[in-house]
Amino acid sequence: MSLFRIKSLQKIAMLGFAFFAVIQVTYAQELLTLDRALQYSETESPIIIQSKLNIERVQKNLEAQRAALKSRFSLEANPLSFNRNRSFDDVRSTWYTSENLSSNTNLRISQPILFTDGTISLNNEFGWQKSKSSATNAIPQNERFYNNLYLNLNQPLFTYNRLKMQLKQLELNYENAKISYALQRLNMERNVTQQFYNVFMLQENLSIAKAELENTQVNYELIKNKADAGLVAMEELYQAELNLMQSQSTVEERTVSYENAKDQLKLLLGMDIYSDFVILNIDISTQESVSVNLEQAIENGLKNRMELRQREIDIENSQFAMIQTKAQNEFSGDLNLRLGITGDDTNLAQIYKKENTVNNPSVSISFNLPIFDWGEKKARIAAQEAAIESVQIDYEEEQKDIILSIREVYRSIQSQWNQIQIAKQKQNNAQLTYEINNERYLNGDLTGMDLNLQQQQLSNARISYTQAQINYKIALLNLKIQSLYDFEMNLPVLPDELYLSTEN
Repeated sequence: MSLFRIKSLQKIAMLGFAFFAVIQVTYAQELLTLDRALQYSETESPIIIQSKLNIERVQKNLEAQRAALKSRFSLEANPLSFNRNRSFDDVRSTWYTSENLSSNTNLRISQPILFTDGTISLNNEFGWQKSKSSATNAIPQNERFYNNLYLNLNQPLFTYNRLKMQLKQLELNYENAKISYALQRLNMERNVTQQFYNVFMLQENLSIAKAELENTQVNYELIKNKADAGLVAMEELYQAELNLMQSQSTVEERTVSYENAKDQLKLLLGMDIYSDFVILNIDISTQESVSVNLEQAIENGLKNRMELRQREIDIENSQFAMIQTKAQNEFSGDLNLRLGITGDDTNLAQIYKKENTVNNPSVSISFNLPIFDWGEKKARIAAQEAAIESVQIDYEEEQKDIILSIREVYRSIQSQWNQIQIAKQKQNNAQLTYEINNERYLNGDLTGMDLNLQQQQLSNARISYTQAQINYKIALLNLKIQSLYDFEMNLPVLPDELYLSTEN
């Protein structure tokens, strides 16, 4: 085999190995886009998962409370009960012994009454009893079946409806949990976007640093050849060596920053920390100015911002707390009404025989009348009044914060657009300046150190231009979150859509 053919086969093998190596790296690294990152955070982010679990917890508590308002069936069984007692009869001044053997069950159906905060229940107690006694004139032994069927109503009087309040508080907690989830989603969108673009910028900075290193390496080789030929002074070579070392150091530093930022983004998204990804090149050079109506942004923010609803929920809960405070040491009462029928007989089938049946109605009313509490109730009410006033102030301050934050973001958008125009012009000027100085360098009219400075200025101009466009995008996103209106799409962000996403 000829030497030429062997070398050709070696080249083919090396190309094949390189091809498969590229494929392996491509598959090992996930190609990450902003949309993909946002979708990932919706399902994998620990913050979002915890927020969803909080909603589930509150929702289950609400479902449990609603289930508790339905009829409840219970059966209490006492299969066997036996006791023997030695007692003293005060009337006859004699001691006697009694034994009792019994078995019974009690079936109870209770129904809370949401409208009145009362409870109505149907009870049926069925049992068997056998008793003995040595007392004078007592029947030596008695064995009978008995059944007690009665309807019982218990109704609190002159107080607040605790059932309704508890249900309403759980409903407010559920709504508040959904609001917190919706706000968490908006904050996650902002944080993911910021960190995504931060990784992208560091990735671009690393690419620029590597390009600078390649150019610096070429310049170093060129100057070294000239220095070896005696065409340039040795000081020029020493400066080229220093430039090369600085470029290598810059690549190392930016690599570290890039990898650290990727780890932070993976942590935020909930990705496997041992996985790897690369961000596709983002074309942000076509960014156009977005028309923003400040008055519309403020009006939509005050109408739909969920933080205001949270403050309203705080006010409602504080008012409930006031009702509970006033109920301490209050005048209140209880009504207990019972209607039933009881029967007993030695024969099970004759339990409700007419002569063995007794109606046993009962009615009781009780009142609690506080007389003097040394000013405790008055002080507690005053404290709760201060708490209510405080949450009302929070509501008003929240409105002011919304207006001011929207104004601030609006001004930032105007400023960032101006920065884009300035950065764009700087990049164009730096590009033209570098091309001119590169020609001068190739003609020997410019030193390597001066060309390196021009290259750094061009790189900085490119970074500044990209960063200005990213800042503009972030400012638009902040306005969307602050006003709940997407001015890029010219569509409102509806809170209901953010709530419903929890069911997905």
